[in-house]
Amino acid sequence: MLAPRTYEVKTFGCQMNVHDSERLRGSLEEAGYVEAVDDAPDVIVINTCAVRENADQKLYGHLGHLARTKREREGFQIAVGGCLAQKDRSTILEKAPWVDVVFGTHNLGSLPALLERSRHNGEAEVEILEALEVFPSTLPTKRESTYAGWVSISVGCNNTCTFCIVPSLRGKERDRRPGEILAEVQALVDDGAIEVTLLGQNVNSYGVEFGDRLAFGKLLRAAGEIDGLERIRFTSPHPAAFTDDVIDAMAETDAVMPQLHMPLQSGSDRVLRAMRRSYRSAKFLGILDRVRERIPHAAITTDIIVGFPGETEEDFAETLRVVEQARFASAFTFQYSIRPGTPAATMPDQVPKEVVQERFERLVALQDHISFDENRRQVGRTAEVLVSVGEGKKDAETHRLTGRAEDNRLVHFSPGGLTGADAPRPGDVVTVEITHAAPFHLIADAEPLGLRRTRAGDAWDRAQADSCGVPATASATAPGGPVSLGLPTLRVAG
Repeated sequence: MLAPRTYEVKTFGCQMNVHDSERLRGSLEEAGYVEAVDDAPDVIVINTCAVRENADQKLYGHLGHLARTKREREGFQIAVGGCLAQKDRSTILEKAPWVDVVFGTHNLGSLPALLERSRHNGEAEVEILEALEVFPSTLPTKRESTYAGWVSISVGCNNTCTFCIVPSLRGKERDRRPGEILAEVQALVDDGAIEVTLLGQNVNSYGVEFGDRLAFGKLLRAAGEIDGLERIRFTSPHPAAFTDDVIDAMAETDAVMPQLHMPLQSGSDRVLRAMRRSYRSAKFLGILDRVRERIPHAAITTDIIVGFPGETEEDFAETLRVVEQARFASAFTFQYSIRPGTPAATMPDQVPKEVVQERFERLVALQDHISFDENRRQVGRTAEVLVSVGEGKKDAETHRLTGRAEDNRLVHFSPGGLTGADAPRPGDVVTVEITHAAPFHLIADAEPLGLRRTRAGDAWDRAQADSCGVPATASATAPGGPVSLGLPTLRVAG
């Protein structure tokens, strides 16, 4: 009997791409593939992004490295999917003719058939659909985490931001029915997850397709009623459509975490108008004020673009003003770069690279200062940390463990006396006191104040036992029972 073919999925880009990759893994495994445990998979799948800067250079550089493997390893296949595949289509084969399969954002489930067709026919297969074939959430899934999961509530986007290529690559917004979403959340909880992140290009416009503009707030409240679901997050909302009923749902639903990612993009009203962002800085800041009034300890994060075409020094000063006033916990900052196919790509007054760089450095310095200051305010506070597999470069050196506080701040903490069979597992919740702060993380080096064993930790135990071929013990399934596998393996993040 032939051994099953192995695969590896590499993901570039946003959280939507990460979730799509879970669907790709699920589709491949349902077709009989198994995930590679070495650096020699039979199939490598690259799930691409077209939004981030230099996305195409990153892809073609990676494909260049794979050309030699393709020549030397018989039967090796390369598949390219995602947003850049949707955009570039046959261009990928022109630049990298050794690629076997190119597929788009609307036909994730076609990958196994396309790989098999390419093997059988001995030629490349390209399939790019213009509309969604099957809603991705109906596809089989192999999730990356046992204790947290992504759930798409919609796909596509109806906005027309002049810098963004997403609507042309993922199509118009399509909303799932609330019952389908809640059923998927319930299934995740049944499998042991205690945290769920609801995903959409614009989550707070959810419901417009079926005529209920208050649907997102209702969805948050309904998800909060699911027994065993402890943490609900969502990303990303749009300031123009963000309404007070959502703030009320956040404040009044215990499971919704005190965290909000609210993309600003620019603090200049003139630039926001040129971006076709249908809000202004005063409205944006008003939203933050109302969130903090209802949820005082909410951590608010954002996205900002520096150097949009026509941005003047006065415009940039407005961005600095809003950032100073907003007091973001952190910000994803980007230097504007041309995206062919977007209206902004052909706008006059493109800002010189050196000017963009200098402004970018000033913005980053300001936000780093604010982030550090806001994190210092956390020192002495108690945090409930959901233990993760490890997100810090130095955890292996310090023997600290890592997790996310309720407000999504990254916390590195000392396990203290919680070692061996008493060690926290990924998915368990540890209560700690914050002792030190850095701009991008918090540290808790005092003895933990408490440890709560969770169903998610039990699920992690079972997954570890299955991956090692060792049957899970009774203690791995009994809530509150002793842990048989000891300390989790720490993954050093890049």
